[in-house]
Amino acid sequence: MTAPASVAPLLDVSGIEVRIGGRALLSDVALTVDRGEVVGLVGPNGAGKSTLLRAISGVQSSDGSVAIEGRPAAGFDRREFARTVAVVQQLPEAPPSMRVGDLVLLGRHPHLGWFEHESARDHQIARLAMTRAGCLEFADRELGTLSGGERRCAFIARGLAQEPALMLLDEPTANLDAGAQAEVCELLRELAADGVGVLVVLHDLTLAAAYCDRVVLLADGRVLDSGPPSEVITAEQVARMYGSGVTVLHHPDHGRPIIVPATRD
Repeated sequence: MTAPASVAPLLDVSGIEVRIGGRALLSDVALTVDRGEVVGLVGPNGAGKSTLLRAISGVQSSDGSVAIEGRPAAGFDRREFARTVAVVQQLPEAPPSMRVGDLVLLGRHPHLGWFEHESARDHQIARLAMTRAGCLEFADRELGTLSGGERRCAFIARGLAQEPALMLLDEPTANLDAGAQAEVCELLRELAADGVGVLVVLHDLTLAAAYCDRVVLLADGRVLDSGPPSEVITAEQVARMYGSGVTVLHHPDHGRPIIVPATRD
């Protein structure tokens, strides 16, 4: 009996190296993301998290290999890549006079032919994306009038409108209050339930532990550890990365790690 062929990970990153000005920003970084999985990329400031997302998306030149659905990412043209991968940058740029609805509709452009205009279906998908990202109510407002959190939700909606197989998000919960952070993370879980793979940079270790299937610990441009949050976000690893200023507790219901400032006697 012939054994079934193995299914390639949705995203397979291997041996990524980035050097700028003789300094190594990333060294031999490897990770995978499967369909229907949320993988959190965590680590201290300057660890190389954003650089890694840029390398995966092709914005940052790098050595090593990036494969998407078993194909080298370098073999995708820009439109095909954008139909497959949505990237939500930490500080995305767009004209301040652009309306939120128009920004989100840009997510449909990789699916359009040359000189083709958005159809009613494209508008429907954009509207659904805004609803899911929580920005439909300000669809007619200009980006320049939005708060930092509202602006971030608009760019998440643009990514959703691409209907990607994989989403790469750099600090999507930045500038959001606790409730909005939870809503964004719940959205990532919903996307995973729909079969989307998610790689997300998170600054908050407690959020990463609560919402990610796996976490990848990055420090000084190298992967320290990866695996389920309860196995990776330990007191020893947190102290190794951040020093002794934090304490790792465990949630009384589900047992996942909770990171709090260390208390003084």
